[in-house]
Amino acid sequence: MRWRTAKKALHPKESKASLLPYTIAPFSRRLKAFVIDSFMLLMPILYIVFYLIYGSREGFADHMFQGWLLILIPYGIITLVFLKRNGQTPGYKAYDLTLIDLKTEQSASLSQLLVRYVLMLLTAITLIGLFAPLMRKDKLSLYDLGSRSAPICK
Repeated sequence: MRWRTAKKALHPKESKASLLPYTIAPFSRRLKAFVIDSFMLLMPILYIVFYLIYGSREGFADHMFQGWLLILIPYGIITLVFLKRNGQTPGYKAYDLTLIDLKTEQSASLSQLLVRYVLMLLTAITLIGLFAPLMRKDKLSLYDLGSRSAPICK
């Protein structure tokens, strides 16, 4: 047996990811969870704002900034309540994902959730960071990095 082969067998290299007690959720599961959350949480809010508050899409178009505030604020509050209560939105629950604080490995704090939501909105508006999880080895997006939280697989 060659010396290098024997030495590698005695001290196998362990990557940093293998030392973690959790697995960060892959991009595909996170995207599927987002789609479920969009249909279960966001679509009813959109319907209420479009047709009950403004009467039509044209009415919404006349007051677009105010309309988006009426959509994004309730959606943010509902999402924050779900994530603070048990670390899962309906989409996360469907795909067995849980949001945790990366430092403590416990549920994320309210301030982390607020930062995460604001950064997620900025990422979605600018389209810069949407594909960051696909380019990073640790699969973290910009709002994961900014809030120091991430969804993990159960």
